[in-house]
Amino acid sequence: MREISIMSTCIRHDYPIDLPQHLLHPKRIMIAIVDYKAGNLRSVERALKHIRADCIITAHPHAILNAERVIFPGVGAAGKAMEAIISTGLNRILCEVVAHGNPFLGICLGTQIILDESEEDGGTKCLGIMPGTVRRFPEMNLKIPHMGWNNISVKNDHPVLNGVERDAQFYFVHSYFPDPADKSDIIAETDYGVNFASIMARKNVFATQFHPEKSGAAGLRILENFSRWNGRY
Repeated sequence: MREISIMSTCIRHDYPIDLPQHLLHPKRIMIAIVDYKAGNLRSVERALKHIRADCIITAHPHAILNAERVIFPGVGAAGKAMEAIISTGLNRILCEVVAHGNPFLGICLGTQIILDESEEDGGTKCLGIMPGTVRRFPEMNLKIPHMGWNNISVKNDHPVLNGVERDAQFYFVHSYFPDPADKSDIIAETDYGVNFASIMARKNVFATQFHPEKSGAAGLRILENFSRWNGRY
């Protein structure tokens, strides 16, 4: 596997700690759900609580950097999301998490903006955690956005997919899709007029275009596997 490219701006900083008292000296958080005001955080939290995984929704650098695992969810537009991420310094934090080898899960928009750039909003520079481009679905006789249940087709095995059927159905809502530069990063594909990467992975990063938190038993299995995964691949 190729090394993950890390942005040059992703260097270690001493961040001011301005946390609630119960976070100043906590036990280590199992899973941090990154809050960058891009939706679907509570549904992820509910799904994790359903499988009894310890988690917290947070934007605090200290909490994110010290979590055992990090989930980067999101819905909405790439441009607005990147503005929020950069304005809060979360771009550096997320790159540090990946560089340190912590298990990292991207969901939907969170999957798209870990790539280099997106065609959305006239072209948006993204995090560059994995090489690739986010592309809009072409004009075709299918409704855009792609919304509803669809199958995946697993191309490469991965620990986070243990116990998941190779053609399992998951819930999608998106008008753009990830196109990784290195096709060996594709774990599963989905057909919606074009075949696109519905799951990507590289080292300690696992990312789904669909919403596992809205995908019933198969989605919960992915979240449970992630909650136990050591980040090795």
